[in-house]
Amino acid sequence: MSSPGPRRLSRFYNNAQTLLILIGLALVLALPGYLLAGTGGIVISLSMAALTAHLSRWMPARLILANAGAALLHRHQAPRLYQVLDELYTHTGLPMPPRLYYVHSPELNAFAVGDRRDGAIAVTDGLLNTLSLRQLAGVLAHEVTHLQHGDTRVMSMAAAMTRLTMWLAIMAQMALLMMLPLILSGELRLPWLLLLGVAISPTASTLLQLALSRSREYKADLEAVAITGDPAALASALEVIERHHGAWLRSLFGRQPPAWIGWLSSHPSPEERIRRVMAAEASPPPVARPGMPPPSAEHPLLLERPGPRSRHYWLLPRRRDR
Repeated sequence: MSSPGPRRLSRFYNNAQTLLILIGLALVLALPGYLLAGTGGIVISLSMAALTAHLSRWMPARLILANAGAALLHRHQAPRLYQVLDELYTHTGLPMPPRLYYVHSPELNAFAVGDRRDGAIAVTDGLLNTLSLRQLAGVLAHEVTHLQHGDTRVMSMAAAMTRLTMWLAIMAQMALLMMLPLILSGELRLPWLLLLGVAISPTASTLLQLALSRSREYKADLEAVAITGDPAALASALEVIERHHGAWLRSLFGRQPPAWIGWLSSHPSPEERIRRVMAAEASPPPVARPGMPPPSAEHPLLLERPGPRSRHYWLLPRRRDR
């Protein structure tokens, strides 16, 4: 078995990077708050961001999934997928039973919602029809680690800071317009350097939020490999997804998109993700190495697709979803 030293170092680096980015988001948020109400504005803006992130924790995962058009997959509808999830949840110590949701979409996508107490994973029809079960095991492991480490909670906090920064920046710009007569008459002098910072604060906050998302994706990739012990499965899944998602970029920019495109993405470049995944040391025994053949009519991953659900099914007791 491989030494845990490199993994611990990688975790420390990612956690330190996350902390620094969150501090940067807080400083950017403080700029418009300070301009509007001085020191008190800083306290109020940061308190509002913390309160918004705290309240978002109590939003049921099923509500978010219902808004995304996802329907619950029961065990009898996808027994092979639930078998993989059972092993992943056991190895990561998640206390809740696995819950898998289905999104009728040709896109190749999977996403986790909630946290370790109340979380679920959604997969699209396109992903289930394209990837093999072994590749899906790597993708599901990636999403399970998001739930294990509370990545959705961290990202909700970052999103709250970014939204508040945008709102406060707009309020500061409106206040500036109202004071324009005083400025033109020379009765009021403004700190132009601070105003410049407020003007670029929404863009800076958005870029920091995207950087944080990319950092958490890298971490989830490496943790998924540590759980499954099968870096080739996740790497091959990333290659397939990249061929699908990268087609429109290649149609716009050719075979080599410009470097600045990566700054505007919530996920790292697939090439770098694959390089890091393949460089990670596998720790046998793996959680699951199911057969490689992709889904077929003889061996479908979905034995039955879920029927249409009411928009308000998320209001039902949670035990009904199991």
